[in-house]
Amino acid sequence: MSENQGLLVTASKVHLPFKTELLDDLSPSSSKFKNGQQPKLIGILSTTKEDAKTYAEFTRKSCEQIGIKFELRLVGEARKFYLKDQDNVEIDVEEAILEANDDPEVNGIMVYYPIYGGRQDQYLQSVVSPQKDVEGLNHQFLFNLYHNIRFISPLTLRPIPSSHLPTPLESKSKKSIQQEEIIPPGTVKSILPCTPLAIVKVLEHIGVYNKLLNYGDRARGKVITIINRSEVVGRPLAALLANDGARVISVDIDSIIEFSKRPSNSITANSESTSSKFNPHHITTPLPEFNLSQALSISDVVISAVPILSYKINTKDLKDGCICVNVAGEKNFQDDVRERASIYVPSVGMMTIAMLQRNLIRLCGYQDMVKAAGL
Repeated sequence: MSENQGLLVTASKVHLPFKTELLDDLSPSSSKFKNGQQPKLIGILSTTKEDAKTYAEFTRKSCEQIGIKFELRLVGEARKFYLKDQDNVEIDVEEAILEANDDPEVNGIMVYYPIYGGRQDQYLQSVVSPQKDVEGLNHQFLFNLYHNIRFISPLTLRPIPSSHLPTPLESKSKKSIQQEEIIPPGTVKSILPCTPLAIVKVLEHIGVYNKLLNYGDRARGKVITIINRSEVVGRPLAALLANDGARVISVDIDSIIEFSKRPSNSITANSESTSSKFNPHHITTPLPEFNLSQALSISDVVISAVPILSYKINTKDLKDGCICVNVAGEKNFQDDVRERASIYVPSVGMMTIAMLQRNLIRLCGYQDMVKAAGL
């Protein structure tokens, strides 16, 4: 092996401060959970795919370690397969979600996707009450993500899907750099999908984000290629990184497109040029003449989440000194990736669980605020 091999950074190291934060929040002395109360997370499994079952068991162990109740509810084919239950296979995933929405003992819900794929899975994601959506996949949260709306009133999180558009918060220029993120009065942080959020936190930890810059601009100047454009990982991650200032090249099986941040002053549909009333957020541009090799050659960061064992990124195509992050259960990078990469992150699973648990704790607080308001 070369003496100049890149640094190996594991998710277990990155997640330690987040685990400490979670343990503090769940401790008996914490004001968030009184009288030994524990938050309860429900996992809904309707598929027989082994990786989903493994993820569910990993989630259970991680929750039990820090004091979160976890219950796995098997429905549909999973119930029939794992419980040999021939009588109750008619219990489907949507019914299970609705039951958990209405159960006052349940604080958070996660569903193991993919189930049906495509639009049907997207529909199920919006059936989950946003008050309990630890995965941040309900349409209200995704709208906020894609439109770069970072703070919301918890009173807008309706159990029944809402059709209103959240009002973007006014952006005011600052004379000095924001060292701390400012939360406007009466608002809370919007929930973000846990895997994309986990990846962002990993990138923050290893220095991709420049802390000297303002929030919303800390990835500026970085070129990041993401291989995967799924609605659960690749697309929301591309939007998150672009909204933080990065130039993101999104590679999927049939196309390559660029995500970049739309400026405050831009051309709109009904005028030539104006100061937009909407938050500056990502736009997409097709790159029909671009290929993966070209993208890799200019990328400061390469993130791959292709769930295929045979898929490997050619190390020779990588930009020397880049950062590589593997998200898929299968390793998408060749064994010699650290010969080119300055930093290699082989997995983010542990961070994903930490972000899911973090979302759960936040949602418990939001639920208390909604109850206090009598809604």
